[in-house]
Amino acid sequence: MIERDILIRIIRDFEEQDVPELIERDLPKSSRGSESLSDLINDLPINRAISIIGPRRSGKTYLMFQLIKNLIKRGIPKTRILYINLESDLFLGCDVADMRKLLDLFHEMHPENSTKTIYLFFDEIQNVPSWERFVRSLLDTGRIKVIISGSSSKLLSKEISTAMRGRTLVYHVYPFSFNEYLTVKNLPMSSYLSSSQKALLLHALDQYLLSSYPETILLESERDRILREIVDVTIYRDIIERYEVKNTKVLRLLLKGMAQSLYFSIHKFHHFLKSLGVKVSKNTLYQYVEYFRDAMIIYPLRKYSPSYKEIEQTIPKIYFIDNGLLRLFGITQRGRLLENTVFIHLLRLGYLPSEQLYYFTSNDKEVDFVIKDAEKVMQLIQVTYSMDNPETRDRELKVLLMASKKLNCDRMLILTWDQEEIIKVKGHEVLVKPLWKWLLNI
Repeated sequence: MIERDILIRIIRDFEEQDVPELIERDLPKSSRGSESLSDLINDLPINRAISIIGPRRSGKTYLMFQLIKNLIKRGIPKTRILYINLESDLFLGCDVADMRKLLDLFHEMHPENSTKTIYLFFDEIQNVPSWERFVRSLLDTGRIKVIISGSSSKLLSKEISTAMRGRTLVYHVYPFSFNEYLTVKNLPMSSYLSSSQKALLLHALDQYLLSSYPETILLESERDRILREIVDVTIYRDIIERYEVKNTKVLRLLLKGMAQSLYFSIHKFHHFLKSLGVKVSKNTLYQYVEYFRDAMIIYPLRKYSPSYKEIEQTIPKIYFIDNGLLRLFGITQRGRLLENTVFIHLLRLGYLPSEQLYYFTSNDKEVDFVIKDAEKVMQLIQVTYSMDNPETRDRELKVLLMASKKLNCDRMLILTWDQEEIIKVKGHEVLVKPLWKWLLNI
């Protein structure tokens, strides 16, 4: 049980401290609609919570601060707002009873709020056991708006959705988009660029491909140190502590193995570990992969098929939440970094793996990304650095035409570093577009 004096100090500290300076993010869209998060928070029905979900160090906390600033700008007194960081050591062992005690103290300290709407921000809510029942009880009061964040994909699971009885709107937060990167660097975002502006933009894209974590962009000179810290402290320690992992050597080898092999087979990796004299079961490896997936560090992408069973049996391609993590494991190939960047941006656009997003292969020919809506394939996307080589050009077009025929999809896109054209071939049109224009939606 957390002591009363500590809880009072936590409330007072938030009230006295200024909301930190921040880089304003492009506010994400709801998974259930197109409402802006900024507009929605004031109009949010009292009986619905907002869930901000994303990997650690992606900017969830600062997005909460951005929302708090927006509320204050709209005239909401700070005494009607409470932000709680459940990662703080002051909340070690925190349970629902502590949360209720905290809320009771907040009301006791501000009786003037008894008939007013209050706004509660709970950062990293998954650290509190049975949090969903507590949040649901807050919503039942009819005068509390709740905004929660979490770095566990299980917050999106059907079990949690059932526990919350559908009373949450989910927003996904990822590391900086290229648009946000250019905003931070005060660089132009336009399709009408001078030669010098174009050179600056392509250099910016080159730097953006190295890492998109907010910290690494704001402190580029410290980029590699920050990335090592994210891997050693945030990723490994978080997973080891959260899941009480004993075999940390295997955990580290596994992450390295997934980075160095785009297609990742547990079966093959198990044999590799045996060759090193490392004993571990396949079930443990599957468990560890799930831990990285739950922490939103890696995203397995399955092959598209009309058969759900076949989809689940395919070897997944593994994408990482940030190119910087790949680079720490020696992955510097430009094509791999471009493809990983495209995948993360597709996530940002709302396409979820194994729901709307897949890859496709047939006769050893592969389409990098297949976008599906309901039961229909909507778009085929290839990623290649350059189309200058005639063999590359011919190969990419043949692959797309093959998939277009098999999947009954005429919308085909090739993303390149800086080439743009419309290719007409065999009665079809293939759009070739620079990556930077696609990332900026121009």
